[in-house]
Amino acid sequence: MKQLGIDNFSGKRVWIIGASSGIGEACANALLKLGAKVALSSRRQERLEQIARTAKPEQTLILPLDVTIQGQMTSAHQNILKNWGGVDLLLFVSGMYVPLRADNFDIYIAEQTIDANLLGPMRAVAAVLPGMLREHAGHIAIVGSVAGYSGLPKALAYGPSKAGIINFCETLYYDLLPQGVSVHMISPGFVATEATAQNDFEMPALITADQAASEILSGIEKGEFDIHFPKRFSGFLKFLRILPYPLYFWIVRRFVKI
Repeated sequence: MKQLGIDNFSGKRVWIIGASSGIGEACANALLKLGAKVALSSRRQERLEQIARTAKPEQTLILPLDVTIQGQMTSAHQNILKNWGGVDLLLFVSGMYVPLRADNFDIYIAEQTIDANLLGPMRAVAAVLPGMLREHAGHIAIVGSVAGYSGLPKALAYGPSKAGIINFCETLYYDLLPQGVSVHMISPGFVATEATAQNDFEMPALITADQAASEILSGIEKGEFDIHFPKRFSGFLKFLRILPYPLYFWIVRRFVKI
């Protein structure tokens, strides 16, 4: 059994969580140009309103929310149901990144990171799943990171949160494929965003948010589960996962100049 893609986004009801900047904003702009109806969510309402002004009035819904607050997630979803009757694609892009190493580990930041990056997508999925299961249709796409593949420097909280996303998506795929609901696990490498602007090291194979959005939408169109990019970087990190630990750590220390 193979999961379905979306061959035409025109008229599709898409809920983007994390739409106010970076990859989420780029995806929103691309989907609006393709004729999709896009519900825009993030904490920054003014940024969502700016995006909405580029589209037709009936093409967008502005639904500000904090992904760590279940009540706000539920309320936003109910608003979509009231206006559009359902969600064809949940695209969860929101996340937080604070560089952390063992010598500056902060448990408060770690808790915030896990809440936003792992429990946040779980809250969104919990909102849309009942309707998708009833219809035996729909798409769930969650943006993780190649940092979830294996341990990397400065990702002492971010990395585990994204590793959890990989496991979550794998299990969702297994459970939902027989139900007709498609799951897309998205693992970007370095993308030029507000988050990666914090990095004080060279980021190999850095791409733009627009390039990332193109990769994501192309993968969803094709019905791909494992959407990772840019391939020259994400493929290399996939290879590192299968190496013995002594060799893996040697390569990371040699090539990651931090």
